[in-house]
Amino acid sequence: MNKLSLAKRAQILTLLCEGMSMRSIERIVGCSINTIDKLLQDAGTAALEYHDKHVRGVKASRIQCDEVWSFVHAKQKNAPTSKRAGDPTIGDCWTWTALDADSKLLVSYMVGGRDAEFALMLMDDLRGRLANRVQLTTDGHRAYLSAVEEAFGADVDYGMLVKLYGQETGGQGHERKYSPSECVGARKDTITGKPDPKHVSTSYVERANLTMRMSMRRFTRLTSAFSKKLTNHAHMVALYALWYNFVRMHKTLRMSPAMAAGVTDRLWSMDDIVALIDRREDIRTGRAMVG
Repeated sequence: MNKLSLAKRAQILTLLCEGMSMRSIERIVGCSINTIDKLLQDAGTAALEYHDKHVRGVKASRIQCDEVWSFVHAKQKNAPTSKRAGDPTIGDCWTWTALDADSKLLVSYMVGGRDAEFALMLMDDLRGRLANRVQLTTDGHRAYLSAVEEAFGADVDYGMLVKLYGQETGGQGHERKYSPSECVGARKDTITGKPDPKHVSTSYVERANLTMRMSMRRFTRLTSAFSKKLTNHAHMVALYALWYNFVRMHKTLRMSPAMAAGVTDRLWSMDDIVALIDRREDIRTGRAMVG
């Protein structure tokens, strides 16, 4: 890995975050896919460690939460008959996200199932990163109810946005399979505290999750560009989160979400993420002091 120049490693990571598949990068850059895979693992690990250490004490007023569906190796219905049948890491995979509605900072994220266990993990992680009481909005997924109560208790203004859907589309083939039912309305439920009904919304986090889906090839629907391994999926989400928070310029804010939230005072480049990888490797091998 050290044989690759900083510029080439930054190029590979940028292409990964801009929606290109690993095989495509292999052809364009001229590196083996094993080299790209190793770089992704190193970048994901370094990104996760940096996010865990530095995205803390966030001062926010409104937090929105949502989940993004994807799959690893095979969709859940096909997992029992796949070549890796019985492997608990394959099948449907959900990425949970918690977004600051004002700075657009991705405060917390979690990769796993869609049950109450992962909802609680997200809320516990979110609670530990916030510096003050917030207004929290989630969708109608019931796993949030017990998770928010256990993590925040009464120290939160929690509203739930429950979307109401009409009848199925009634189409045939792909239209029936992939077109969602029409959303005919939404109900705003007050769960804890006194959330402002005007801000009981998940619009910002849903838009951020669309950016996530469009920026990572493995999240693209109806293609063969899915994650083959859960570890790679998690590493890519960690790399994306750091890139989205620190490197990517938000067009509306005219700065990165991390700058808007006061987590950093400058706009990063992908070279900074490569530097994190090198710094972590130096510490691991004893070539640098921890500090």
